[in-house]
Amino acid sequence: MILALALVLTACVGAGRKGDADFRDAKVPIWSAAAFAPARIVGRWQQVATYQAKPEATCREGRLDFEAAPAGLAVEGVLCLNGTARKVSGLATVSGPGRLQVKGQEDWWILWVDDGYRTLAIGTPSGRFGFVLDRGVAAPDRLVAAREIFDFNGYDRAGFRAL
Repeated sequence: MILALALVLTACVGAGRKGDADFRDAKVPIWSAAAFAPARIVGRWQQVATYQAKPEATCREGRLDFEAAPAGLAVEGVLCLNGTARKVSGLATVSGPGRLQVKGQEDWWILWVDDGYRTLAIGTPSGRFGFVLDRGVAAPDRLVAAREIFDFNGYDRAGFRAL
């Protein structure tokens, strides 16, 4: 009986914890940028921030190219996700307001884009990854704004890393 009670309590304690690669509290609502205009992100983007569990990075930067395609956006490049460089290649299609379905990836939610379409903050409802793209070097105020948007959407501040 005591062993069964201990197992039940252990299960309850572990149920609300995030996994090693979950950077977002799933109990916090997440919002995507409904006014996001996919055609405005065509071009080259540099990754300027990411979420990673360990402070030391095994990759330093990423980059993505978006090109107009008949059924969406062709995307090509490499992202630093949780400290690991990952190739991204394929078609990105709109799956909802401020949401992109990228081949081989979890849906990307555009959490924020500045008015000039210079900086994008992208995350997922699961919180398995989050990253910031910029057309060049992100201005400090836009990087702060992106970090605050992630925070508002339930992401853990401790995992945010500028690249």
